[in-house]
Amino acid sequence: MPTALVLNLARLGPVGTSLPAPGTWGSLAGLLFFWLCFYHQGEVVNVIAAACAAYFAVGICGEAEIRLGKHDPGEVILDEFVAMPFCFIGWGWLAGSFPGWAVALAGFALFRFYDIRKPMMINTLQNLPGGWGIVADDIAAALATCATLHVIHLVWVVI
Repeated sequence: MPTALVLNLARLGPVGTSLPAPGTWGSLAGLLFFWLCFYHQGEVVNVIAAACAAYFAVGICGEAEIRLGKHDPGEVILDEFVAMPFCFIGWGWLAGSFPGWAVALAGFALFRFYDIRKPMMINTLQNLPGGWGIVADDIAAALATCATLHVIHLVWVVI
């Protein structure tokens, strides 16, 4: 693939290079991606589509890393974009008790927390080779977000 295409995909066009805090903007774009493409789908379709998008991102992000000559460059935000749908696995259950906008906002905030702080050994996933290291830590942060949202929901319903 031409370098311009690889970098445009990895950076989500100009978003990764022209705005401050590109990871936050990539996550926000990923939230919109979830809302437009996953919101009305069933769980199985969501998980399969999110996994396919993540696999695609591994290749693109890994290639962008090589072409830029930088390890996990901050301007590469496709990883945040494709990770966001994983935050909302079980959306129907979560949004059944809370307004959808509140779940989306909480998921976005928690994802940014886990993506930036990288607790629970999420940071070690960045050591995986190439695009796997770029994408895996974001998927782990998204799954930690998903688990946290479900625990909050469970506690809320029980109390």
